[in-house]
Amino acid sequence: MGMDVAIATRIRMITEAGDGLSGPDLLGFALDHAVTETGGLGGMAHLRGTGARPLLLAAVHGLIRTVARDWEEVEPDGASAPARAMAQGAPVWAPTPGAGDGTGPALPAGSGLLAVPLITPEEVTGALSVLMVPAERPAPERWAAVEALAAWAAPRLRGDPPDRDQDRGRGRDQGRGRDQDQDRDQDQDRGRDRDQDQGQGQGQDPGQGQDPGRDGGRDRGGTRTLMADDQVSQALWHMSDAFFAVDSDWRVTFVNGEAERLLGTSRTTLGRTLWDAFARLRVDDAEPDLRSRYRRAAESGTPVGFEVRWPTDQRWYSMRLVPVPNGLTVYAADITASRAHEAERAAAERAAAERTARIGELTDALAQALTMRDVVNAIADRVLPPFGASGIVVQLIEGRVIRIAGAVGYPQPFLESIDGASIDDVSPVAEVYHTGAPAFVESVEEYTARYPAMAGRPAAAHKQAWAFLPLIVSGRNIGCSVVAFAEPRRLNAEERALLTALSGLMGQAIERARLYDIEHTRAKELQRGLLPRALPSLSSVTTAARYLPASEGIEVGGDWYDVIPLSGARVALVIGDVMGHGLSEAATMGRLRTAVNTLAELEFPPAELLTRLNDLVSDLGDNLYATCLYAVYDPARATCVFSSAGHPPPAVVRPGHPVRFAGGAPDPPLGAAQPPFETTEVSLEEGSLLVLYTDGLVESAARDIDRGMRHLASALSSATRAPGPGTPGATGTSATGTSATGTGAGTRRWSGCATRCWPSCCRRSSSPPMTRRCSSPAPMRSPPTTSPHGRCPRGRSPRARRAITSGTS
Repeated sequence: MGMDVAIATRIRMITEAGDGLSGPDLLGFALDHAVTETGGLGGMAHLRGTGARPLLLAAVHGLIRTVARDWEEVEPDGASAPARAMAQGAPVWAPTPGAGDGTGPALPAGSGLLAVPLITPEEVTGALSVLMVPAERPAPERWAAVEALAAWAAPRLRGDPPDRDQDRGRGRDQGRGRDQDQDRDQDQDRGRDRDQDQGQGQGQDPGQGQDPGRDGGRDRGGTRTLMADDQVSQALWHMSDAFFAVDSDWRVTFVNGEAERLLGTSRTTLGRTLWDAFARLRVDDAEPDLRSRYRRAAESGTPVGFEVRWPTDQRWYSMRLVPVPNGLTVYAADITASRAHEAERAAAERAAAERTARIGELTDALAQALTMRDVVNAIADRVLPPFGASGIVVQLIEGRVIRIAGAVGYPQPFLESIDGASIDDVSPVAEVYHTGAPAFVESVEEYTARYPAMAGRPAAAHKQAWAFLPLIVSGRNIGCSVVAFAEPRRLNAEERALLTALSGLMGQAIERARLYDIEHTRAKELQRGLLPRALPSLSSVTTAARYLPASEGIEVGGDWYDVIPLSGARVALVIGDVMGHGLSEAATMGRLRTAVNTLAELEFPPAELLTRLNDLVSDLGDNLYATCLYAVYDPARATCVFSSAGHPPPAVVRPGHPVRFAGGAPDPPLGAAQPPFETTEVSLEEGSLLVLYTDGLVESAARDIDRGMRHLASALSSATRAPGPGTPGATGTSATGTSATGTGAGTRRWSGCATRCWPSCCRRSSSPPMTRRCSSPAPMRSPPTTSPHGRCPRGRSPRARRAITSGTS
């Protein structure tokens, strides 16, 4: 294991400072610095006794007396970390030793013991052990530091084996001897304290009047750091970190050169309390909790570390408070630079996370966008705010012409002025198109200098900085996306890289939206071509219809409607829906519309017409189903007769009456029904409205059928109460689904309600065609219970059951 340069230098200075030490002083000196270098809680040193005696505790640092007493003797062939280190001649790491587990006496929970053997050329003389929290294997450089101190101290200990019999008066009654020895140690401690107090009272330094040879520099806590030693003082003085020490009365006893930057010069600090220095420097005002941290460290006897911003120089320091016998030592390392680096790293990580999040959000939004307008709005919502931009315009290349595909945040007159510009002109869009690389313009002055022919554009657009991003799809440059700013703006490298990455996502989404818009336009044109271009003008009724796609899909729907004049001023009204979407369904819808017109000319009654239409649908295939409602209005009798194949009931609005839904449960859809179909007759006095619709008006993923029918009834009631002047009564409804179709007739003007198909309830009737007369239509009610697929489970034919399971709208 190796040490970094700073630790190696410090170890060399420590060993040089301790070259003059020997015996207990040497061992204590090495142990003190081993604990300090590892940041341990404390430490102990054991030496081999004479003969086959146990390993004897020779030095202690930072451990309370009760803990140290348990380690006074260690069996050399036991499982404790010191014994194993000596037996193996190599360092041993033992996490969480505990009493009774065979690894030695108890130590604090969650701690670990690093034991390093003291090896001389002749033998292993002992072990140097450091107690550490948490119980994690020490870093290699810390491990190596303890090994270096042990290797330095071991050769200097030769010839100094401990003799506990002399020191402890061991005999047959070891317990009594140990107690007597403890009392003697306490008496010696009190005597030394008294001598020290007398010396200080006579103006002597705390270290004067003491005989290191007699006491060995040791007190009842184990060993004592020899700060008064000149060589040690020199080493501590030149440390790169600040170091100072206080005694048990909080008087400053030592400050090195770096510590003077924190507390002041030695002349103004030594001999005074630490609190005097804090008050003079106003430390308590800036860090009111600092004093209590010092006191807690001294009272607990446990090293404490924390970071603090020192008020005198506003720099950050990592402070480590290490309690020592009769005082406290403080190490303060300047970590301002490392904190700044850490802050920069954290900022970079946050920027990367934000960049990833922005890309993810834009990707999700673009995945849901279909039309060009959707894509442009998604880009504006996700890209403009993070960069503080005020506008975006998407320009696509069509031949040699630049076209505006979409924009946000630009004046409309400006967009009209640049739409249709030539790609051969000198412009930023042309430059990006030809080079395939983004261009960033930071100010109006730069824009004017680069494109003098377009010097008036910034003022017209109300922009002062731009990012021109190429839109490249499968290696083709299809145009340019311009992100603009209302103020001069310099984008840094990180922002430019992010915008460039986002432009790739924009290009893919814009090309997809462009193709979608083309296909959507074609689909709408095809759908419109299959429906009536205009409704006939009739004297007996006023009719109106509307088809409205209720989704953004490009597939053609199967909804259709028609108004067919009959003889005797009668009028046939028909509405239907082929289940499914696509060209096949649209073709089937065209066939059915043609068939209805042909059968209507033969003036079949509604039930008979649906029977023949059902045969036609059955001949087209087993998996083809359609709903249809066919009604005939007779103005002479003021009645309307209709039959339904799986279609929702018509709404009837009579003057002075609430909205009603006429008819009973509809028969199964075409392709699944078994004729005959039921016929319903409704009285329609002058001024009444008959409304036919498909089911999307009353049902959607966000609204059930009951709510939808109530909404429709409410809308129709409002329309009949407040018609617009000179126009049909306005009905405000919302449609959701794949398509929307509606038609209606009345003796006065009417506005149709439009949407797609309503899940109908099919009912099989074995009776002959019957007519239900409704002088007053059935009151509005909830539709009969339907299956999960939207079709009634009733009906005995296999085709009806297939309609239930496979029919969708």
